[in-house]
Amino acid sequence: MQIQILFAALVVLSVIGYFAGRSRAVAVAAGETRTLHSLPRYHGIYVALWCGLPALLASVLWLVVEPRLAEWLLMAQLPSGVRELAPDRLALLLVDIKNLAAGNIVSREVDPALLAASEAYASIRRTSQTALLVVGLTLALGGLAVGRRYISPDLRARNQVERVITVVMIAASLVAILTTIGIVLSLLFEALRFFGRVPVNEFLFGLQWSPQTALREDQVGASGAFGAVPLFLGTLLITAIAMCVAVPIGLFSAIYMSEYASPRFRAATKPTLEILAGIPTVVYGVFAALTMAPFFRGLGEEFGLDVSSESALAAGVVMGIMIIPFVSSLSDDVMNAVPQSLRDGSYALGATKSETIAQVVVPAALPGIVSSVLLAVSRAIGETMIVVMAAGLAANLTINPLEAVTTVTVQIVTLLVGDQEFDSAKTLAAFALGLALFVVTLALNILALQVVRRYREKYD
Repeated sequence: MQIQILFAALVVLSVIGYFAGRSRAVAVAAGETRTLHSLPRYHGIYVALWCGLPALLASVLWLVVEPRLAEWLLMAQLPSGVRELAPDRLALLLVDIKNLAAGNIVSREVDPALLAASEAYASIRRTSQTALLVVGLTLALGGLAVGRRYISPDLRARNQVERVITVVMIAASLVAILTTIGIVLSLLFEALRFFGRVPVNEFLFGLQWSPQTALREDQVGASGAFGAVPLFLGTLLITAIAMCVAVPIGLFSAIYMSEYASPRFRAATKPTLEILAGIPTVVYGVFAALTMAPFFRGLGEEFGLDVSSESALAAGVVMGIMIIPFVSSLSDDVMNAVPQSLRDGSYALGATKSETIAQVVVPAALPGIVSSVLLAVSRAIGETMIVVMAAGLAANLTINPLEAVTTVTVQIVTLLVGDQEFDSAKTLAAFALGLALFVVTLALNILALQVVRRYREKYD
């Protein structure tokens, strides 16, 4: 609770600092703001940064260090016999103490010693959070006073503010970059552990996927086959069906809204179409399982076809409906960005409207259209809920859209559900699949950049 109070107080004090700094700047200039180096609002932002930024940085540092410090203080209060436990047992005991202090379920019977330790840990956390509140408010008030004191007509407040904002943006960029690197490295290291147990060629070219590994020698039903070709083929099949639905509908709707629709109709239709992108995927999954799958099964019976109750066709069609806005909206924006002079030149040469669209507008907008299609492909490859509810979990090696298949993302979820041992090949296979999915998505993004770069030079 103290943390929420602290952040609310920092926001309030920063607002107060902004108005105090601005009024102080006007006062030191005796009302002649032209004598100031920077506008009064920059002085206000300058004081607000002095008020909020040091306290915020100290709070973040405190939140990073505080759990370790609280655990160290708790360890100092535990009996010496408890501290000498094996590392894994001691770690489990600490987890139970923290869960009990937070009011969660523990994995053992609550005895007086465990209850006393949890109360001690809760007391340490309360004291720590109270200290954080006091330190944060002290830094905020001190920063408010210091920032207001520095205000003078010669203060380069704008330069200072822009320098701080630049540092913040660089830090945000570094966080994004480091997060991406961390994700890649975590996938890579765990995938290497998997490939140390399963050969790479078996994973990439094997035709059977059955990741159930035996925990003992006499266990049955645990083949431990890790051939990912059925997963790759199922992902490709469902993605291809989805793109066969999304690309024509999305591209034609984009052409109509960009070239034929009136501004009033376009203003009402485009937001309505984009609502499809905001519908939760679980809703699409329910629609696919309860509506589209029975529809295709009944339609197949009319023509004498055996359609599975869970089929790639149902999942692919619904997924295609979901990603229509990715193709339509982006393609519409790109075609609207084509200079009108290209259209006028085509009309002047005697071309019709349809000829202008086919031979001028679409080729000029091709980089953006290709980017939107590849973005839609990436979205389809990463979809999970629709496949789980409409296509099933069976890793069948087939290209028949009427049968049940599964995808890479569905198997990643399946492998990591529940309590898993991260030393088994079954669980590590999820990281190998994730690495393969990452490589495919990266390749699609690189392909999109190459297409955009090549054709942009032609139509600049």
